Amino acid sequence: MANTSSRTLRLLSLLQTHRHWSGTDLADRLGVSERTLRRDVDRLREIGYPVHASRGTDGGYQLAPGAVLPPLLLDDEEGVALAVGMGDATQSGIAGIEDAAVRALTKVVQVLPPRLRARVNALRAMTISPAAAGPVVPAEVLTVIAQACRDEERLRFRYTARGGADTDREVEPHRLVPLGGRWYLVAYDLTRHDWRSFRLDRLTDPRSAGTRFRPRPLPADDAAQFVRSSTGGHPGHVVQALVHASAEHVRRVVGQWGTIEAIDGERCRLTMVSTTLDWPTQALGIIGAEFEVLGPPEFVDHLREWGSRFLLATQDQRPQPTSPGQRTNPVP
Repeated sequence: MANTSSRTLRLLSLLQTHRHWSGTDLADRLGVSERTLRRDVDRLREIGYPVHASRGTDGGYQLAPGAVLPPLLLDDEEGVALAVGMGDATQSGIAGIEDAAVRALTKVVQVLPPRLRARVNALRAMTISPAAAGPVVPAEVLTVIAQACRDEERLRFRYTARGGADTDREVEPHRLVPLGGRWYLVAYDLTRHDWRSFRLDRLTDPRSAGTRFRPRPLPADDAAQFVRSSTGGHPGHVVQALVHASAEHVRRVVGQWGTIEAIDGERCRLTMVSTTLDWPTQALGIIGAEFEVLGPPEFVDHLREWGSRFLLATQDQRPQPTSPGQRTNPVP
């Protein structure tokens, strides 16, 4: 018979896989008496798991929603799936979810064994998420930086500037900011003795310097405002289109890429913010409905450029038939 701790964990795992278990089935699975099962259920309740028990012919046990979120038991596949999903959620474009997703991703990656971390990184590197409107940032980069911000520890990394120069940086990290389809780190640069914002897709090999620091006052109301000012205003294009399709249809197809406002049952306004005009072009293309561009003017030019390339690709370039008696030279 397994020891009490491992048996309790096994019981929790079983309760999480089915909505309802009969007492007999649970006791058989655990190899214990129903009396011992009841004691194990009481132990789970003591540590915060709301296990509901019912009597009668259909009686049994089930794990009910509780007032707090207790720890979950995950197998290898579930752990990898959760980490990959949280990584995608950090760049989903859903307002307000990015920071929470980074915190959840940090907690999950911290407890993953190295072999599962490698699987998470491989899956994210080889998978293109349609929700991502900017460069995909590796999960480990996000989690290492998030931990340094949380623990107030100096951070070292390699950074590629806009002009292409690579430099080693040591900073006092302040906050991570998702803005315009990209992730930014707001930090005090110890080499340049000033505040800076760093794009995470240009940052490699982040690692803790092992030194704690006392936070400095940020020269802005908040980190997002600092990023906007340091990037010269809004870091992306705001594309708006009147789509001749219902808001439900557009939300189902491209809801993660923008904001949808219903006008009537057959039309809606789609607003997308992106650092490149290619993503809004693709989003409007896969909706499968007519649309009118409301702005900006440069998006109209971008659509014309795409359209001319597609039109050229569809032109019939086969050899034209020859008139009677006309001979053609064989192709060497």
